[in-house]
Amino acid sequence: MQTERRFPNTLVGVATAVVAVFFLVSCEQSQPPAPAPSKPATSDVFVVFEGPWAIVPDPKDTNSILAIAPKTKSHRSLALVPANTALETGVYELQVPAHGAPAALNLDPSFLRATIDPKNLQKALDTHLERYAIRLPKPEGYLAGTKYRSRVGSAYPPDASTEREYVSSISLRYGVTSKTGFSVAGAKDVGGAFNPLLLQLDTPIVRFVIDPVQDFSADRCDTHSRESFRDLVRLLGLTLYVDFPGNPSACQKKDPQVVRAQKAQFLHGLPVKRTGGLFNQDLAPQAAYITGDSFVTYLELAAQKIANGWAAAIYFFHSDSGACMAPIIVGNG
Repeated sequence: MQTERRFPNTLVGVATAVVAVFFLVSCEQSQPPAPAPSKPATSDVFVVFEGPWAIVPDPKDTNSILAIAPKTKSHRSLALVPANTALETGVYELQVPAHGAPAALNLDPSFLRATIDPKNLQKALDTHLERYAIRLPKPEGYLAGTKYRSRVGSAYPPDASTEREYVSSISLRYGVTSKTGFSVAGAKDVGGAFNPLLLQLDTPIVRFVIDPVQDFSADRCDTHSRESFRDLVRLLGLTLYVDFPGNPSACQKKDPQVVRAQKAQFLHGLPVKRTGGLFNQDLAPQAAYITGDSFVTYLELAAQKIANGWAAAIYFFHSDSGACMAPIIVGNG
């Protein structure tokens, strides 16, 4: 009789357990899925290189690239914006805060590509006083800045079949979660240690600019662009020449890429613009024209004024008038 009374109680317990399990499963299925963890918001920062630059693989670090440029007589020192600082020849490094993964080097034909021997690149890095080098992480994108129509080839003059709009300034894109953390460190070739610079980015742009020493827009041969391209390819151990189809054909006869014995001849006879107080009156030439010899003295005095920061606004915020039009070289690899 006792066994008969316990049997119904057991069935009730089992049924209650089944109902409870069913209820719990139903509740869990009705709950919304947990939200995925949010990713930090990113913004793009662009590192711009203007002047006679090459962007090449870093021979010592597969995660980095190098921007390298020659120091030429017809161009100013390297300017860094927003630091508003002139950099002397040396090897520097741009520190970039946490950013996205680098992109594959898949460039359109407007970029001038070249294969550079790592030994020649290392030699260029070891060549003091004649080059600037900036080491920086591989970017997420390689963007064309300005373009200029030219011809480039391994024989002079370059064949007309090579004519196209080549990239003459380049912008490297980084997606960062913070604009804080950009800085430049490194070593000057001479003159003591380089004090690291922390960059404050009010705008999403860092610029490394090498401008001509003056407005050469009156020079119909774009001689300073030819000269800077000559110095760049020599620095990299390349045999390349540039020509500008918009120039008069007579420019080829005095092209510094092929004429060896030149001493600033392209400057002779060029008008010097009055700069409205850029330099003191005692620095301004009294004659309307200057020769190569007097130009050297003029540059030395002008450089002193610029180094003192008195003409910083004009020096660091350039215009495109007379800017370097030779193609940027992007190394394969």
